[in-house]
Amino acid sequence: MASFFQSLFIAIFFMSAIGFHSCLGDEKFSESMYFNWGAQHSYFQGNGDEVQLVLDKTSGTGVQSKRSFLFGSIEMLIKLVPRNSAGIVTAYYLSSTGAKHDEIDFEFLGNVSGQPYTVHTNVYTQGVGNKEQQFYLWFDPTADYHNYTIHWNPTEIVWYIDSVPIRVFRNYQYEGIAYPNQQGMGVYSSLWDADNWATRGGLEKIDWNGAPFKAGLRNFRARACRWDGPWSVIVCATPSFGNWWTSPTYMQLSLEKQGQMKWVRDNYMIYDYCKDTMRFKGQMPSECYKPQY
Repeated sequence: MASFFQSLFIAIFFMSAIGFHSCLGDEKFSESMYFNWGAQHSYFQGNGDEVQLVLDKTSGTGVQSKRSFLFGSIEMLIKLVPRNSAGIVTAYYLSSTGAKHDEIDFEFLGNVSGQPYTVHTNVYTQGVGNKEQQFYLWFDPTADYHNYTIHWNPTEIVWYIDSVPIRVFRNYQYEGIAYPNQQGMGVYSSLWDADNWATRGGLEKIDWNGAPFKAGLRNFRARACRWDGPWSVIVCATPSFGNWWTSPTYMQLSLEKQGQMKWVRDNYMIYDYCKDTMRFKGQMPSECYKPQY
């Protein structure tokens, strides 16, 4: 009998821990994030619900979340720098810290007026990335705010734009392919000078006559598991009602979502590391031989 009650106590404690870790984040930017650089000329607005990132000759701007997370859904509305944005990068990504950090990226590479932005995606595990995929957008990302979401669970990472998936990276860790599932990651966004590489390999430079450049952020939402140290590796990955991201529904894209992603990749994908045989001299990364969705 004592063993039964002991087991019951442990189970209740464990499920309570899961509930405590689960986070439904609808906080204002001013409550959930802070400026980690460039605060002197950027600002919260809209009663703290919005952020204006600013780039001029003196500095760019960066914000980061006050919390870190392990698994869940991270979303934000972003309006990119209009007109001539050549040499400018707007970044939105998850990252841990240290030399062996994990990272999941959206980066928006600016262009000269009339030319499309490039959406650059990547994933790092233990400090190793080299998994780039790039896309053009099927709309003007400077005319209005659009939703950019990173969905991350023990099974897969999915990058969404306005609820349309553009990329999946599946977990094949059991086959020796690294997957980010051991480190909590903070949420970051920044606007910065990258004209040494961002547009046509650095050939197009920033036209500072257009400064200050501004990108807008709204409605940051983290429906995710709070990172509270190594214990979170177990708590955040345990299938439960509170850990909604572990539901079978989120283990693979639906046929409808797969169709949407195929349309994007057929029409708007401009680079895939898994097809760059010259770069890898024919020794392609192992995940390139695995189904991703």
